[in-house]
Amino acid sequence: MQKPPVAERLADIVGEKHVLSRQSELLVYNSDGLPGYRRQPRLAVFPGTREETIKVVRVLAADGLPFVPRGAGTGLSGGALADDVVLLGLHRLKKIISLDVANMRATVEPGVVNLRLNRHVAPHGLLYAPDPSSEAACTIGGNVAENAGGPHCLKYGVTLNHVLAITALLPDGEVVELGSATGERDGYDLRGAFIGSEGCFGVALDVTVKLTPRPETVRTLLADFMSVDEAARVTSAVIASGIVPAALEFMDGPTIRVVEDSVYAAGYPRDAEAILLIELDGLRAGVDADLETVRAICLGGGARAVKVAKDDAERMKLWQGRKKAFGAMGRLAPHLIVQDAVIPRTQLPAILKRIHAISEKYGVVVCNVFHAGDGNLHPNIAYSADDPAESERVHKAMTEIMTACIEVGGSITGEHGVGLDKMGYMESIFTANSLNAMCELRGAFDPDRRSNPGKVVPIHSCREWHGVASARAPRPLSAEPSHPAVA
Repeated sequence: MQKPPVAERLADIVGEKHVLSRQSELLVYNSDGLPGYRRQPRLAVFPGTREETIKVVRVLAADGLPFVPRGAGTGLSGGALADDVVLLGLHRLKKIISLDVANMRATVEPGVVNLRLNRHVAPHGLLYAPDPSSEAACTIGGNVAENAGGPHCLKYGVTLNHVLAITALLPDGEVVELGSATGERDGYDLRGAFIGSEGCFGVALDVTVKLTPRPETVRTLLADFMSVDEAARVTSAVIASGIVPAALEFMDGPTIRVVEDSVYAAGYPRDAEAILLIELDGLRAGVDADLETVRAICLGGGARAVKVAKDDAERMKLWQGRKKAFGAMGRLAPHLIVQDAVIPRTQLPAILKRIHAISEKYGVVVCNVFHAGDGNLHPNIAYSADDPAESERVHKAMTEIMTACIEVGGSITGEHGVGLDKMGYMESIFTANSLNAMCELRGAFDPDRRSNPGKVVPIHSCREWHGVASARAPRPLSAEPSHPAVA
């Protein structure tokens, strides 16, 4: 006897309104925060509980159907796009399961928004340190998938440094515990392997995170420069002094002006060619001393002025401009391409000059806003994807920028992930053996390559998968599956 269509079986689990199959309903899920990529899901399902999620994944496993886990869709690499396969939306799983103030940890479901967790723990004098610029919308599950960072990762580290344990649902429906809330376990760090796996290893059902005491004092400085080169050199000078700021952010002239023209205006000097936003935190006496040292370094390095936020309101206004810069760029054009290379910090002056030369070569405007303290670049170009000639210039410019970063010893991503966007660069920085090792590790979690197929590692790099059918091939969702191999 033939099974009912998979959409019906999923609706029996989650309810009809939480299964979408009409093309018009699915349009909203055909891109993420990087609008240059469009992939249409075949079907979308949104479980509301842990138990529903397990049942959904087991139905998909029984039918051999590929799926793509998706949180808030704020990613910037095309990593959460479902190309004619099932999209598994996790945003309804938004419970803060427990808060252990004494041991400074919390356990949350994957759909909990980053900023909501911070507001929940703030009354207890605690914080969850990773703070992506999309913290008001992005989810903890997505942070885990991408190993998200943010401005304060310079001092506090990325998501990996703040996750103690994960209850993971493997693509075959098995539930496993990775890591431990109470301390290190013997054996391989499977928790660390899962974090940053971009949805290719399975789904996080819950995440236990480490919380951090709020610092006694926080001071935020704004240094403005009439030279991009001087601001870049001051970045290295601050770190070389032995001071590790909580954050050290860079914005160039085009970014400053687009922010100041938007609703996110923060009071940045419009005529500056660069600003550094530097935050210091810790014990009051130490922070006060470090502030004077950093102020002297900035002024000695060519800063026109150094402003210190007088209170929390002014500090938050300065940060609003930085964190909403990507949104402000929507004023320039309907589409935005964002890159995420990491370079040695001492190479910042040379790379910024190279980026400027590339922008002039192709007649595009590059807005640079990035985590200068750890050399994590975010060059952005606003453009219209409806103009083929402009699109070609933009993509050629970005390819040259990424190539330049690789040439100085850089990496292709610091926090946005590889997804679809950066697969073409993987063979430029990894050997064939390294890429195959990644495929083998993925196979330990997902032997059939059904979770987020076609992402991160080029299929031809997986030796055991050469010549197999693409996961993009249409799969029957309304009858018995044909069980083709997928990559």
